[in-house]
Amino acid sequence: MNQQVKTRNLKKKNTKPNDIVDKKKQGLRNRETNVISFIFVALFLMMASYLVYFNVFEASTIVNNPYNKRIDNLENKVVRGNILAADGQILAETDIDEDGNETRVYPFSEVFCHVVGLASAKTGVEGVANYELLSTSGNIINQLSDDLSGEKSVGYDVVTTLVPKLQEAAYKALGSNKGAVVAMEPSTGRVLAMVSKPDYDPNEAPEMYSEWLGYDSSDSVLLNRATQGLYSPGSTFKVLTALEYVREYPDYENYSFDCTGSAYVNGGTTIPCYNGSVHGHQDLKLGFANSCNGVFSTIGFRLNLSKYRQLCEDFYYNKNLDIGIESSVSSFTLDENSGVSEIQETGIGQGKTMVSPMHNLMIISAIANRGVMMQPYFVEKVQTRSGDVVSTTTPKQKSVVCTPSEADTIGEFCRAVVTEGTGYAFTYTSYTVAGKTGTAQFDNSDRVHSWFIGYAPYENPQISFCVILEGGYTGVPGAQQVTKALLDAFFDEY
Repeated sequence: MNQQVKTRNLKKKNTKPNDIVDKKKQGLRNRETNVISFIFVALFLMMASYLVYFNVFEASTIVNNPYNKRIDNLENKVVRGNILAADGQILAETDIDEDGNETRVYPFSEVFCHVVGLASAKTGVEGVANYELLSTSGNIINQLSDDLSGEKSVGYDVVTTLVPKLQEAAYKALGSNKGAVVAMEPSTGRVLAMVSKPDYDPNEAPEMYSEWLGYDSSDSVLLNRATQGLYSPGSTFKVLTALEYVREYPDYENYSFDCTGSAYVNGGTTIPCYNGSVHGHQDLKLGFANSCNGVFSTIGFRLNLSKYRQLCEDFYYNKNLDIGIESSVSSFTLDENSGVSEIQETGIGQGKTMVSPMHNLMIISAIANRGVMMQPYFVEKVQTRSGDVVSTTTPKQKSVVCTPSEADTIGEFCRAVVTEGTGYAFTYTSYTVAGKTGTAQFDNSDRVHSWFIGYAPYENPQISFCVILEGGYTGVPGAQQVTKALLDAFFDEY
């Protein structure tokens, strides 16, 4: 009996160390399992997050990439949909002859050529909405039936934001000059018109495209000057120079300068006012209205250059505009290491600063919209051939670039341009305009680019605009007159 008790006690003593070891091993295995589980959960969450990011931010870009061959393959099964103006007029359609041959047709010929683009080159709206134009609403059974019968489905129609009356007015006003006109609704970003010249007839593209590619860059008809052209902004850049001064100097109303027709800064260069104008005593608002180079070529030396550069980059200098269609990046190079002459030239929009008309439009639109820059867009909605809406574009805020108070101040300056400064073309119109004139030197000749940016009505902006006439223009005194033709059409004033 005692021997049995001793044996049982001995067994108990012998099992305790083994139990501890087993529990340690089990705990170790549990930890390893947990670590592996956490790793797989983390990987899953990362992949899920990327898929969400891809679908929200990248999918549309990948889908409409001209190198995406999967989309091109849809052309074997789908007849490309129509592109329509805001009022329903057809801007692009596909004609099918008796033998089934398809031809892309552009009823307005040259008028919408750059903004609508070419289906073959996937430019303009043809590129932006390439996927939608080749998509269909047919169910899988109908698609299989079409595949078996050899018949093609009809792609969605795309309704643009473009207004033919404005487009035609801008096209006519530009005449035979090189340049661009672009207009949009500042509160939404809806692009209302976009014209670029020299132009081309997109109906002739099958025969002429190779020849067009060989044109010199200065005469290129394929270049959309509204979005791809880069120019010295000239005095239109004074919008940002003035804004930075207002931001750094709350007492800006006390600014004073006596203009003698030119300004010299020690170590720099002499900057003349346009046509040698002597403006006399100027405050900041009047200097802006008169586009006094003496004021703005010297203001830069009172600015914090790092903050000045940051302001310009907040307004999307040195950044991709991401507007869907092909565009160039505007450049601002001034920094704390820049020389005296460069600071002078930058303040008046000369030197190394370059901007596209579309970007200049976005800048003035943000002023019109009290500091909020909206994302420009060209497609209002996508619909079936029968008119059923598939999707619509929701206006999207791109960035808040300045405060409402700052925007209002610059808006007052822009209004003064028209009421007491260089914006003389709008003195007797029934609508009120706020804007900024600009002349930009671009070579060693006397030729200059003529700019006008702005918005109307001043009290409640409905349209913002940017016009540039390249140097050597004829038939019009300047960009203001082209703008007036656009606004007359918008407000039906003839």
